Amino acid sequence: MGKKALLRPTAENTYRILYADSEDGVDIHFGRELERSQELEKQGDIEGACNVRYDAFQQLMRLIPDSTDIELDWDDRDSRDAMLTVNYSAIDHFLLGDFEMSAAMLEMLLELDPEDHLEASIQLAYSYVALEEWELFDEVINDVNDKHPDKDILVLWSEFRRTGKLPEGELRHFKRTFKPYYDEFVAMEHPIDDAYLSDIRSNSPSKKALARELWIQVEHLWKLFPGFIEALSA
Repeated sequence: MGKKALLRPTAENTYRILYADSEDGVDIHFGRELERSQELEKQGDIEGACNVRYDAFQQLMRLIPDSTDIELDWDDRDSRDAMLTVNYSAIDHFLLGDFEMSAAMLEMLLELDPEDHLEASIQLAYSYVALEEWELFDEVINDVNDKHPDKDILVLWSEFRRTGKLPEGELRHFKRTFKPYYDEFVAMEHPIDDAYLSDIRSNSPSKKALARELWIQVEHLWKLFPGFIEALSA
């Protein structure tokens, strides 16, 4: 009998994942699988890394009871590793254009982590716009902090998808408040060169580098749903 992942309640009405010799639970160590996926990425095996994270997500699904509301303890490392794995797998599916799966994973993550330490609401909002789930988008966008440039981008993109037009007030706010992001999104080129990599890896990345990082994360959306960037540029 080997150690398996188990759920244990805490005095704070949350749950923690622990590993113990048991006939119950699931046969996985989320922290080790997370590290294994990161090592595969370093080796250039992106597909392998995605598969490891997705398999871990499926194991977590088996561990969480369907009939019970489970909130995991963010301060517990093993529980946090499991939630990080869900988040990264959701991002994998988002980048692949599987927005339904990504949204389902992020919805589960927000149930496990209602305080949204990983800011899953942002990624979920992008998926809802891609899926044209407007009622769900209108709910989740309220949870996105106004200090995030994503909030303005999401509002602008959602209105463009709904109406074919950009709301002028929100566009002015985006240009004024998040100018480096606006400039990056309407730029003709977005090089991932040595200057950018040095900047983004530093302890205090510039806003210009952060804007390019965001562009890289969502660039595939504008290829799948063309017209938005052209409208911003105009």
